[in-house]
Amino acid sequence: MNTAELLVQCLENEGVEYIFGLPGEENLHILEALKDSSIQFVTCRHEQGAAFMADVYGRLTGKAGVCLSTLGPGATNLMTGVADANLDGAPLIAITGQVSTDRMHILSHQYLDLVAMFAPITKWSKQIVQPNSTAEIVRRAFQVAQTEKPGAVHIDVPENVAAMPVTVKPLHNNGSHRVYASFASLDQAAEIIAQAKNPIVLVGNGAIRSQASEMLTELATALNLPVVNTFMGKGVIPYTHPLALWAVGLQQRDYISCGFDQTDLVIAVGYDLIEYSPKKWNPNGDIPIVHIAEVPAEIDSSYIPLEEVVGDIADSLKEILQRCQKLPVPTTKPYALSLRNEIRADYEQYAEDQGFPIRPQKLIYDLRQVLGDDDILISDVGAHKMWIARHYHCAKPNTCLISNGFAAMGIAIPGAIAAKLVYPDRKVVAATGDGGFMMNMQELETALRLNTPFVTLIFNDGGYGLIEWKQMQHFGVSSFIKFGNPDFVKLAESMGLKGYRVSTAAGLLPTLQEALAQDVPTVIDCPVDYRENFLFSQKSKALDCLITGNEKSS
Repeated sequence: MNTAELLVQCLENEGVEYIFGLPGEENLHILEALKDSSIQFVTCRHEQGAAFMADVYGRLTGKAGVCLSTLGPGATNLMTGVADANLDGAPLIAITGQVSTDRMHILSHQYLDLVAMFAPITKWSKQIVQPNSTAEIVRRAFQVAQTEKPGAVHIDVPENVAAMPVTVKPLHNNGSHRVYASFASLDQAAEIIAQAKNPIVLVGNGAIRSQASEMLTELATALNLPVVNTFMGKGVIPYTHPLALWAVGLQQRDYISCGFDQTDLVIAVGYDLIEYSPKKWNPNGDIPIVHIAEVPAEIDSSYIPLEEVVGDIADSLKEILQRCQKLPVPTTKPYALSLRNEIRADYEQYAEDQGFPIRPQKLIYDLRQVLGDDDILISDVGAHKMWIARHYHCAKPNTCLISNGFAAMGIAIPGAIAAKLVYPDRKVVAATGDGGFMMNMQELETALRLNTPFVTLIFNDGGYGLIEWKQMQHFGVSSFIKFGNPDFVKLAESMGLKGYRVSTAAGLLPTLQEALAQDVPTVIDCPVDYRENFLFSQKSKALDCLITGNEKSS
């Protein structure tokens, strides 16, 4: 047995189902070992797409997604998806081929120091130098990638090392171990929460990773706590719940900003500062905070908790609830709950809108109507992402995936492929702008080949709409953001897909329904009216926080 064969056995031992990647000269031995493996190798059209597939697979399953490339440009093409997984807390293993060790000390064709290059965008980057160290490196790679906070790990495999004989076997995977919060921190957190008159729960992706949705909902219901989620925390509490105040995270003021203005306590549950900077909701650092997570809080002058409860989140919430139920708590209605009517009215006003090109709010409203509670929406990055973050609401965790830490364009289509592989019986929609679509649309051929039918919904404005939005805010004029597009319907049809073009607002809903019923990937070209971006910015500036005076409620 050689190193490449041992590597594949180690991956099987870790429960790997798929490896997403491209073949190359320097990973030939690994590919040969995969031929007789239980692992399915998914041949992609670009390494970035392969990394995004592994990224989304990791986020949906909690198990590290694996991507593979050759050396040089193949490896550098992986890096965007690897960085995205690392910042968004998705477990991922990136494996790269490399030149033989006898060529590393000289100027050599396609050679780059990949261990050094991947180090800043991963939790750990390591080269296999000794064949018999392979099992230890792979076991540690998965342990590091999947331990909270999850992220990316890189393994570099020189060509000659891959072919060398080995005498070791894969190491036993002893699973993960839960850590529980101290009684002292639980007692103190309960005391603080019980005394708050205007608390808000701010919940992030860590609560999803820790499977704390049910317990979070129980805690909020029992203590009458309003709950706000980050873009990546959607669905932790069902959006229909009377205590759900939906998403926070826009870089502009919104209704929920008023709730943060008035709160006397933020209970941050599984919240990562990268999801929404605390400087946006606590600029002066004067809002009291209880931090409940599996890892200690990052150091930030706007995020200094009164108490940190570090351990299994669901268990921590259960213990805090039991303690709070023994303490006297305020019976007044928290101020933030008074905002719910305005938030819902703002959402519902677009239900019957007939404007064309279609307003983004209407587009997302109709999308919510055709997707079930278990169906999955993967959002690319662009102006549409901001509207999806604000208006697409979830009943369950991991049913709307948004790249937010790294915010990488091009993730939607590869991500939808991974989602369909993980959940073949669910409907999946990749929502993307026309800019993001053209970055990785080649992976639609991969989707067709894998028989993973999903809908790609293009928010078509003929330019980089989010950058135009920012330019107009800063300078009052836009520049360098317009481009031309192919005929997306003909492009889809030329690839063996179904293509649709929306021509009226009334036609959107039936088009979505028909596209979702197809047994091949489909593409919907939908013109979008992004004048709404600027109207929202104006509304944000003029937002009256529905209160009088400048003092916080007491």
